[in-house]
Amino acid sequence: MRLFTVSALFPILSLLANAAPTDDFDKRQAFNVGQAVGTTSGTVVGHAATNRNQVSEYLGIPFARPPVGELRFAEPEPFLGSGTINAERYSPDCPANLLPVTDDSVLPLAGPNSFKLLEDLAQVGNAQSEDCLTLNIWTKPQTGERAKAVLFWIYGGGFSIGATNNPTYDGEFLADDEDVIVVSANYRLNVFGFPGLPGLGLPQNPGLLDQRLAIEWVRDNIAAFGGDPNRITIFGQSAGGLSVDIYSYAWVSDPIVAGFIPHSGAASNPSAAALLPANNSAAFLTVSEAVGCSATSLAAAIPCVRTKPFQALLDASRSDNPLAAVTGSFSPTVDGRVVFADIAERIASGNFIRRPMLVGNTNYETGLFKVVAAAGNQTFPDIIWEFINLIAFTCGAKGAADARAAQGVPVWRYRYFGEFPNTRLTLNPSSGAWHGGELPLVFGSTEFATGVANTPAEASLQTYLKGAWAAFAKDPAGALGRAPYRWPRYNRLTRTLVQFGCNNATQPRYGLPISFDLSCSLIDGLVGSLPPVTGGGIPDLGGIDIGELAGALEGISIRGPLSGCS
Repeated sequence: MRLFTVSALFPILSLLANAAPTDDFDKRQAFNVGQAVGTTSGTVVGHAATNRNQVSEYLGIPFARPPVGELRFAEPEPFLGSGTINAERYSPDCPANLLPVTDDSVLPLAGPNSFKLLEDLAQVGNAQSEDCLTLNIWTKPQTGERAKAVLFWIYGGGFSIGATNNPTYDGEFLADDEDVIVVSANYRLNVFGFPGLPGLGLPQNPGLLDQRLAIEWVRDNIAAFGGDPNRITIFGQSAGGLSVDIYSYAWVSDPIVAGFIPHSGAASNPSAAALLPANNSAAFLTVSEAVGCSATSLAAAIPCVRTKPFQALLDASRSDNPLAAVTGSFSPTVDGRVVFADIAERIASGNFIRRPMLVGNTNYETGLFKVVAAAGNQTFPDIIWEFINLIAFTCGAKGAADARAAQGVPVWRYRYFGEFPNTRLTLNPSSGAWHGGELPLVFGSTEFATGVANTPAEASLQTYLKGAWAAFAKDPAGALGRAPYRWPRYNRLTRTLVQFGCNNATQPRYGLPISFDLSCSLIDGLVGSLPPVTGGGIPDLGGIDIGELAGALEGISIRGPLSGCS
């Protein structure tokens, strides 16, 4: 009853927060584009966004002290300042082993925009530094709501790569068109963000704590940018989607956020959660030895490794296999603080933040991973890709939706099918609705990110998706059930799967979830024989006998209708 009461208070709290004095409202309406804003980090000066010049863009705001020296591998410490910050450009990306992108690295392509999308994912041309814990804000306080809902973005990349400096994640379009504030934040990756070392007084998953500290910064400062700290929705994709769902289990006693949108990644999959490693000690000692530090003692390795250049650590953890590089050697480990081994028990007891969720995935996530594998001259049977599509993404979305529905939490589940000329990676065979393919439409950045015009159908679907995501942020519990959306809440046994882009149509269709995830319960026996999952919950294909697994899968009907809507 207590949680229900708190949930019921949210609309009232939101109204109170929006009921600002008239003179305060007038000041916000007089907001000058890029004007100086006082924050806990200092006075931040922005500028007009590139494409939407009425949107104020603030880039590279530090929210944590640089995690260098004694702070490498440590819990993030807030950045507190009183000076002036010229928020003119993105900060450097957090250190990551970037993927090579060459003309002969992929199958026959749809066009040069495909290379651009791949180069953006591979962070081509971006600088790197450990002084990277910054966030970015897009806002338009001079119009619309007095206190705007906030969409806080967490990027993916297998916890090994990724950054906010990606044209797809540009928040100006959502901020301008949908009257919301968009925030994105960097977090530590690879060995720097997920050293996974227990018993040494260090966090195993500092990258996840970076995310939390950035959300705390938004709670404390977003009102000055015209935002509503009571309406923060966190959304993320792949490792970012997994991070969003992990957050819902980690911070039950102090949620901060009002809603969750995990794309193509979820912790609420008990089968995958059971495979999370307890530590990354072996991988850390391998890196330590490679840079000339201890190969046997973690206590001795840490102070030595802290003195080494970050590039040396990246080189020591680099893989020449592009697919292995995406998943990486370092990803979240079970620490009992923010990552838990007993997900099934927590789901059963409702021990998570019971606030609304919109969760889903694309129809053929592995369309991207097939391209990445091809870059390393790797091929796998189609049934292997279908298995990964099922267990890592479809079953993850099912698990997250089932957990909320069982507790009466408002939840909607989607599946994205759109295939458009400027976002399709390959033509022969088609990449399908690949991992991340919906993101340019959700952000409204498709033409900016690809450099190619949208088709009329794509433009219409982009408008629809932007509006739906923003509506959820404004009223997570109710907006999607009302006009103009009127989506049914998720029920695994009825036509409640919201299917976007069926035959590239604008309006959604509603299908039976079970038509895609009936086999989730049938593969539990196979999951136990797999190596630990890595970034984004993807099984490590290098650690299993592909032929043996393919043979076992042939006996299980895992092939859902991957080619079309149900």
